[in-house]
Amino acid sequence: MTRTPAGRGRTGRPPVTSRAEILTAARRIIDRDGAARLTLRGLATELGIGTATLYRHVRDREDLLVQLLDELAGRLDVPEAADSPRDRIVAAATAVHDALASWPWAAEVLTVDGFLGRLGLAALRPVEMIVAAAVAEGRTKRQAVELFRHVWYYTVGEILVRARSRQRPLGAEPGPFLAVEEEDLSQVPTLAAVGDRWLEYEARDTYREGLAALVDGLLAAGP
Repeated sequence: MTRTPAGRGRTGRPPVTSRAEILTAARRIIDRDGAARLTLRGLATELGIGTATLYRHVRDREDLLVQLLDELAGRLDVPEAADSPRDRIVAAATAVHDALASWPWAAEVLTVDGFLGRLGLAALRPVEMIVAAAVAEGRTKRQAVELFRHVWYYTVGEILVRARSRQRPLGAEPGPFLAVEEEDLSQVPTLAAVGDRWLEYEARDTYREGLAALVDGLLAAGP
């Protein structure tokens, strides 16, 4: 009987066990098909491995998204040279906003209170900067956390609205500004006066000026 030479194993693509390869493939699926189509079964198929191999690196789909977010957060450019605590808060929140504008899928991880417990150090850096700046401005720890929460709700809300507004089917026109009968417009005269220019106004990117006004108002409230 002929024996297989020692050291010669199964031919074909070797099993993928690298976390980096797994995250690269997950980002590829998100970029190609959207985050909603990312599943562990589909990821395993994309990599040509069994789901059992995948589970050595990720617990579930949420854990996979958290790992992706941590990796991307490691590339986040958060400026730390701002002179005043107020400017540090605005800079950190703006960096997070700009990053999330490219990663709207991260909302699945980041829109639930208590999400900080899921994140690694890289993703926690801008949170630390905002809370520390608020404390440096004379706020108590509770007030600093509340300030972060207000800034966070404003930021993630703006991201979600923008992302979902871009998801209209290709070629679809936006609906009418007001879906009421013309004779009823007298009941909302200010809105009627704005008219379709509302769509023009809301298309403006006002995040930064709104953020600055929000932070100024929160800090002006006093300790």
